[in-house]
Amino acid sequence: MEELSKKAPAPSLLSLCLDAVAARLISDNARAGGGVGRTGWPGGCGGGDGLGGFSEDDGGEADEDRLHPEEVAEGLPWELLHRLASRLPPVALESLHHAAHARCCSSAKTTSGLGLQDGDRRGMKRSRCEDFSTTWQLLFKLRWPLDNAGHNNLGTVDWQQKYWEKHLQECLDEAAESAFLPSFCGNIGELSISAKIMNSIYQSIDTSQHHSRLEYQCSKFGCYVRCLRLQGVLCNAETSDLLQQCKLERLMFIRIISDPEVNGACLLLSWHAETLLSLEFIHCQLYPTIMDKICRSLCQEGSSHGIQRFSIKSSQICETKPLTISSGLLNFLSSGKSLHLLSLNDTKMQSSLAQMIIHTLLESSCDLHTLEISENNIAGWLSKLNKSSTNSLALRSDIFMNSLSILNLRENNLQKDDVVDLHKILIKMPNLRDLDISGNPIMDEGIRSMIPFISWSIQKENPLLRLTVENCELSSIGVIMLLECLTTVKQPLDVLSIADNHLGSSVAAALAKFLGSHVRALNATDIGLGTLGFQILEEALPTEVALSHINISKNRGGIRAAYFVSRLIGRAPNLVSVNAAANLLPPESLEVICNSLKQGT
Repeated sequence: MEELSKKAPAPSLLSLCLDAVAARLISDNARAGGGVGRTGWPGGCGGGDGLGGFSEDDGGEADEDRLHPEEVAEGLPWELLHRLASRLPPVALESLHHAAHARCCSSAKTTSGLGLQDGDRRGMKRSRCEDFSTTWQLLFKLRWPLDNAGHNNLGTVDWQQKYWEKHLQECLDEAAESAFLPSFCGNIGELSISAKIMNSIYQSIDTSQHHSRLEYQCSKFGCYVRCLRLQGVLCNAETSDLLQQCKLERLMFIRIISDPEVNGACLLLSWHAETLLSLEFIHCQLYPTIMDKICRSLCQEGSSHGIQRFSIKSSQICETKPLTISSGLLNFLSSGKSLHLLSLNDTKMQSSLAQMIIHTLLESSCDLHTLEISENNIAGWLSKLNKSSTNSLALRSDIFMNSLSILNLRENNLQKDDVVDLHKILIKMPNLRDLDISGNPIMDEGIRSMIPFISWSIQKENPLLRLTVENCELSSIGVIMLLECLTTVKQPLDVLSIADNHLGSSVAAALAKFLGSHVRALNATDIGLGTLGFQILEEALPTEVALSHINISKNRGGIRAAYFVSRLIGRAPNLVSVNAAANLLPPESLEVICNSLKQGT
C-alpha cells in the first residue's frame, strides 16, 4: 500500500482527452506538412504548396477524416485551448494559433454588430488570443536555450515571429553548408533540411520529403522573417524568389565574391529596399564597380533611401592601382537622410577615401549618431580634411557634427600629429558621448593635445561619458596628466579604459585618486601595476568609491591584488563585477576576498 501511495497520481480524464487531441493534431500536421485546414491561415504566409489545406493528394487520409484546427478552436473553450497549446509542437501550434485567431476575428465581428466598443473588442482579443505568446516563448527557449532574444527588447516580443525567423535561419545555414560542397550542382530550394531540424518542429518521423525541402519551409514561414544572415553561396536569383515573402528589415551578407553572388545580392536588395533598415557586409569583395551596383539597387541617383544602419567589415572597398573610389557609395551616404550608424571596419581604406567620406557626410543632411572608421591605415587624413574644409566646415557641418554621439577611430595608425587635427574636429561635436581612439600610437604628446578637448567635453551640457585609449603607447606621465584632468572636474567620466599601456606602478597614486571621482567603470588591464602598484592603490583608495565594474587583470599583482580587491569591496557599495584574472594570485587570496564579502553581507 505504501508503494502505491508513492506513485504519481493518475492523469485525469480531461488530461487524457487533451493528450489524445494533441496527438491527433500532431499526426495530421506531419502528414499534411503543417497545412492548416480548409480555410487557410488568416494572417499567415500565403501561397506555397500545402498551405491552402489538406487533400488526398498530400498522401494522407481524406480531408473529412482529419481533425482540423478550426474545429478544435471552435469546439473548445479558451481555457482548454491554451492548455492544449502547451502540448503541441511548433507546426501544430501554428495551425491552432491561426485557427484561434480566426475565431477571435469572427467574435470581434459579432460583438461589433452587438454594439461593443472598440476598446472592449481589443481587450477581449488580447486576453484570449495573444496568450499563445507564452507558449511560443517556451518553445523558443526549449529549442535555443542560450539565445538571449528579447532580453534587450523594451517592447512586446512577438515570440511566434522570433521562433520561425530563427528556424528559417537555421534552414538557410544548413543549406549553405550543402551548397558549399564541390559536388553540389542542384537547386537551392530542393535541398532537404535535416531530420533533426524537421523533428524539432513536427515531432514526427512521418514528415514527407517534399515538406522537408528548403523551398517549402521558405514558402511556409518566410513571412515571419525580419532579420537574415546570408552566405554568398546562397545569393542568387533562386534564393531571391524563395525569400520574396520576407519583410526584411536587417540583412547581413557574408563572403560575396563572385559576379553571380553580387547579382543575387542586388536582386535581394532591390526587392526589399523599401523595408530594409540595416545592412551589413562581412568578408566581401566590394570593389568600386561592385559597390556602385549594390548602392544602385538600394536607391537611384537623386533619390533617398531608408537605411538606418550601414556596416562594412573586413571587406575591401577601393582599388589602389589606380586609386578608384565608388561614386555609388558616396551617393548612398549623401542620400541617407535616415542613416544613424555608419561602420567601416578593416576596409583597406586609404586616407583619401576617408577624407571623401567625411566630406560627403558634412555636406549631407544625415542625422548620424554613430561613426566607426577603424582598422584602416589613414594616418594624415585629418590634416588634409582640415586644410580642405577650413572655410566651409562651420557652414556645412551643423547636422552631422551636432548629431554625432559615438566616434570610434580604433587602430587607424593615427600619430601624435593626427591628434592635433582631431582636436579641431572634436571641438565641433557638442553631443559626443563616447570616444574610442585605441590602438593608435599617439603617445604622451598625443594625449597631451587631447586634454583641452577632454576637459571641455566632460563639462559641457551633454558631457563625454566614455573614453577609451587602449594600446596607445602611453607612459605613466601622459596617463597621470589625463587622470588629473578627469579628477579635478565636477562632472565625472562614466567609463575609462587605459588598458594595454605599459604604465608601471607610478600611475597607481593618481589612479587611486581618480577612483574617488565617481567613475563607474574602469579598465586597467595589463598596465604593469605589479605588487607595488596594488599596494599603493590599496593604501590610497578613497573611502567612498562609486565603481560598478573594474578590470585589473594581467597586472601580476599577487597577494597585493587580493588585498586591493578586498578593500575595494568594502568601499564600493555598488560594485557588481571585478576581473582580476592573470594576477598570479596565491591560494590564500581566496580567503582574503571571501572575508571581505562576508563582512559586506
